Amino acid sequence: MEIILLKDVEKVGAKLDVVTVKDGYGRNYLIPQKLAMIANASNMAKIEEIKAKEAAAMAARLDEFKVMTEKIHAAKLKIGAKAGTSGKIFGSVTNVQLAAALNEQLGLEVERRLIVMTEEVKELGEYTAKVNLHPELDTTVKFEVISE
Repeated sequence: MEIILLKDVEKVGAKLDVVTVKDGYGRNYLIPQKLAMIANASNMAKIEEIKAKEAAAMAARLDEFKVMTEKIHAAKLKIGAKAGTSGKIFGSVTNVQLAAALNEQLGLEVERRLIVMTEEVKELGEYTAKVNLHPELDTTVKFEVISE
C-alpha cells in the first residue's frame, strides 16, 4: 500500500514522503492515528501544495536559521553528568540533554529530533554533534561533558 506520511514516523519515513508499507500497518495504524493518508491522485495534488508552502516558509526562515547557526558555531556548551572515578559517566548524553543545554545556555529552541549525535557519549570529554536546522546549512555544535 502506498501512503503519504503526514508526520515523521521512525523507521518509515519523513513528513510528506510517499512510502510503501504493508496493508495492515497502513490501514490499522498509520491512517487511523492520522500519521498518513492514502497516496491517490487527489491527495498527491494536496501534498504538492503543502510542500510548496513549507518550502516557502523554510526559505523565509533561512535568515533566522543562519543567525542560530552562527551562535551555535561560536559556543561551546557544557553538560554536567554524574561520573565515576575513571571518567565514565552513568548512562549517556543524548540529544535531549543537548537540546536542553542549547535552550539554557544560548536561549535557542531546537527540537531534539534535529540534533544528531555523531558518536555515543559515555565518558567525560569534548564531543561534537550535528544540528539539522535547514537543508542548506551544515551546523555542528561543540560540547563538553563535565563531572557534576
